Amino acid sequence: MKINYFFKISIIFMGGLLFFTSCKEKASETGPLQEIQVIKAIKKDVPLKKDFVGLVYGFQDIPIRARVEGFLEGVHFDEGYPVKKGQLLYTIDSQPFAAAVASMESTVAEAQTYLVNAENELARYKPLAEINAVSKSDLDAAQASRDAAISSVEAAKANLRMTQINLSYTRILSPINGLIGKTEARTGEFVGREPNPVILNVVSDISKMRVEFFLTEAEYLILAREFNQPVADEGTKDHKNPKNENNLTLILGDGTVYEEKGSVEFLGRAIDVNTGSILVQATFDNQKGLLRPGMYAKVRVEFEVAKGAILVPQKCVTELQGQYSVYVVGEDNIVKSRPVQTGGRIDDLWLITEGLKENEQVVIDGLQKVSTGMEIKPILTEFKSQSTEN
Repeated sequence: MKINYFFKISIIFMGGLLFFTSCKEKASETGPLQEIQVIKAIKKDVPLKKDFVGLVYGFQDIPIRARVEGFLEGVHFDEGYPVKKGQLLYTIDSQPFAAAVASMESTVAEAQTYLVNAENELARYKPLAEINAVSKSDLDAAQASRDAAISSVEAAKANLRMTQINLSYTRILSPINGLIGKTEARTGEFVGREPNPVILNVVSDISKMRVEFFLTEAEYLILAREFNQPVADEGTKDHKNPKNENNLTLILGDGTVYEEKGSVEFLGRAIDVNTGSILVQATFDNQKGLLRPGMYAKVRVEFEVAKGAILVPQKCVTELQGQYSVYVVGEDNIVKSRPVQTGGRIDDLWLITEGLKENEQVVIDGLQKVSTGMEIKPILTEFKSQSTEN
């Protein structure tokens, strides 16, 4: 009797549990749909860009060299400040060179005296030779002495010019208007011979800046087809390409966009067989002096314009073993995973070349919460790009 009682109680408890579980499942099935943010795929013409790491140089970077050996007597500029063309920068002890000039001036005077004597001797021999008062050989010797004296004078004058040039090298002047850097030698140091300083400083023209970077062979071909189509000006032999002007953007080290646009100055002569790349040099105006030689910056190159490109935010796209996909929400609000082909990143967007059409709804938030076949309540949202150029 007791066993039957406990058996009945167990049956009732199990039945209640099954009823409760069934009700809970029904409540779950009929509960509200999960809200998921979606965006519409965008279709528009977009420029295809790529960033390259470049190194910044002055428009001219002129090394200041000690062209003669000697002790540095003076430094006549403020380091890190602008200098003018022809401004005195350094002086080297000039006494040895001044002495050499004086010695050569004496040699020139001596040679000129010898020349005068030789010419006088020849002048005396010529009339005597005409009346056979002297032999022909004596006349030839006088003529040879006079010619040798002329050569001696010319050689002495040449040596004098060289010593004067060396003396002038003791005063080192700025070759251009520009910004001078830190001096590599101080007053009293011996300069002009390794390992002593030979390059004393560098003066840079920073009114414009050169930025050098490298393209792969494939990238070069795209760039060359797009931009390297020179058009001859009428009546001139000059060749210009309007597409090359101001089509480059410079991204600085802090991520900001440089306010001046740049243009391709030239492409390298050949592809480097070791790296498979080619040198590109671009120029940017720098009237405000923000850019300095030695800076690293990214050069953004616009290769071409993709017509009618389909774009979605990068956060919409998932990648697994090199395969890309997005979650697309159909008209029935059912989520489906769809493989897509990507054409590269454009700022914080993906260019989709296959697998997606304009205005299709794509899941942008909560990708870990959805799966294929799941019904959701799509919440259409607007994507705001965080790109520095938008």
